[in-house]
Amino acid sequence: LVGTIFENTKLPISKWIIGMYLISSHKNGISSVQLAKDIEVTQTTAWYMLHRVRTLMKQDEDRKLSGDIECDEMYLGGRETNKHNNQKTEKTQGRSTKTKTPIFGMVERMGNVRAMKVSDTKRSTLQMLIGQFVAEGSHLYTDEYQAYNGLGEKYQHSVVQHGAKQFVKGSSSTNTIEGFWAHFKRMVFGTYHFVSVKYLQRYIDEAVYRWNTQLDNEGERF
Repeated sequence: LVGTIFENTKLPISKWIIGMYLISSHKNGISSVQLAKDIEVTQTTAWYMLHRVRTLMKQDEDRKLSGDIECDEMYLGGRETNKHNNQKTEKTQGRSTKTKTPIFGMVERMGNVRAMKVSDTKRSTLQMLIGQFVAEGSHLYTDEYQAYNGLGEKYQHSVVQHGAKQFVKGSSSTNTIEGFWAHFKRMVFGTYHFVSVKYLQRYIDEAVYRWNTQLDNEGERF
């Protein structure tokens, strides 16, 4: 067991195996409360198991995406609607990161997705990640956000004008990556309800793993 997620465990391996199967087979994830009930352990133990298993879902950073790639950013957190007026933070709309954590994603149409927590959504940050994870010559599809300006030097680059209510222009759209964001949000808000910034990347890795194995059956994914 040394060097594996089972190292130093006091739980029977059978509980780990059943837990891993349950974790991998739920489309939108499974909460620590539900996992604890299913395999008869404490919620704290189930939470610990979930995070151990998520380390196995870490993204492969060696493989580059290629072909038709959609890029987009999303922002998690910062909901102000239920706060009293004197507790609300001003100017948090749009791409503000005052109360929100930015996440950047890239997806191959009919292929794999890659996503990560980022410190900001500046041009230098996003284009560095695109250069790192997308093969040159690929065809990129983005919205009109100015951080994507200049991508045409190394890639084919098509833009859809979301600000002008344009969401599809011929073959140009970002519907695939937005579909991934919708899946990620269902997992976070529907199953986990809250995720901390400290562990956010692990939850992103889990969502990426589920998306990239969506064509596998439960046994293959396990």
